[in-house]
Amino acid sequence: MHKEYEVLRGLAAEIADIASLPVQQEKKQLWTSNNDLVPARPLVYIDQLPWHEINASDEMRLECGDAYLRTIEQRLREILYRWRHFPCDMVVEERIDIPHSYHGLEYGMRIKEKGVWTNRENDIYSHEYAEQLNSQEDIDNLPYDNIVVDHSADKRHYELCSEIFRGILPVRFEGVQIHTGVWDRIAQLRKPDNLLIDLIDRPEHTRAIVIKLRDITMDTVRQCEALGLLDNQIQYVHCTGAYTNDLPKTQGGDVKAKNVWAFGMSQIFSTVSKDMHKEFDIDLLMPLYDMFGLMYYGCCEPLHDKIDIIRKIRNVRKISISPWADIEKGAESISGDYVFSLKPRPSLIGNGVFEEDEIRDQLQRAKDACKKHNTPCEFILKDVSTVRNRLDFLDRWNDLAMTIAMS
Repeated sequence: MHKEYEVLRGLAAEIADIASLPVQQEKKQLWTSNNDLVPARPLVYIDQLPWHEINASDEMRLECGDAYLRTIEQRLREILYRWRHFPCDMVVEERIDIPHSYHGLEYGMRIKEKGVWTNRENDIYSHEYAEQLNSQEDIDNLPYDNIVVDHSADKRHYELCSEIFRGILPVRFEGVQIHTGVWDRIAQLRKPDNLLIDLIDRPEHTRAIVIKLRDITMDTVRQCEALGLLDNQIQYVHCTGAYTNDLPKTQGGDVKAKNVWAFGMSQIFSTVSKDMHKEFDIDLLMPLYDMFGLMYYGCCEPLHDKIDIIRKIRNVRKISISPWADIEKGAESISGDYVFSLKPRPSLIGNGVFEEDEIRDQLQRAKDACKKHNTPCEFILKDVSTVRNRLDFLDRWNDLAMTIAMS
């Protein structure tokens, strides 16, 4: 084990050197200003990466044999790989974050599915979900979570990591980030065609599903609060920088939902009308959204024509502008009141060709529209399920996006 400790210490020393650079504080301040609606320039980040391809590189070759230490080594090597290749506006903190050991946090979900993979090492694959919410009995049978923290494992892992990284970086537990996307879960429990038809033909059945999963999620949040699993020092929310001065401060280190970010979305509502979106998502889920200090709303669903109903969520701070959204309409509708979180098309680096002109056009149009409407902007490349082993495409996207952001 001595050799494995030395491997980890060497990686941590590299991270400590990077974390001490003045640019880390500069990036924190940029994220903070943007998130507090005082824009300086677009912020840039890349996440949800094809690690199954990146891990084949020499830089990512793991040396630890112990299963737990391999998870820590993977995290450290990921930080270093990002920093060397596509740092964008990432912040490297002067600490080592380790996860809590817990089980039972499932938001009431018991997924039944068939999968189709193109690569078993890729965590992105095609799903066929079983129908589980056809009757009131099905809804009644949705279980509440019973979250259990393994305190002995936490103690063992904390003491081990503190010993390994002593004199290099402090160790802390990374908390849970809450996903309030009830409709994304419904789409895993009820077939999409049935789900959408139900909005018209079985509205009361639909409301009952939403309310039950909302109540389960709210109970899960309360359990996380009681177990000390929430974290007001998380760096990122839904792949974007989370630094801000606008979250309520904690009292004596007791972190509640009101002290943290959460994120929500209704991706299945991409083709659902604004009125129906409001009725079956925002109106019903408001008690859940209201629990948190700040919210990030949206993902792949186009929201440029729905900003007015999103405004009803009092604590929304960031809104996703997906590849299917109208950039100009989105910026005009947001008009400086929220962060315009652009999601550039990952396919432009995922089809074996680096489509530079289209990438540049999308980023520049977003920057210009947000400048015109005095709107904070961020470029967040995510959902990158493959780059066809062209790892250099990630580096090139970073360079291009940062050039546009800083010009």
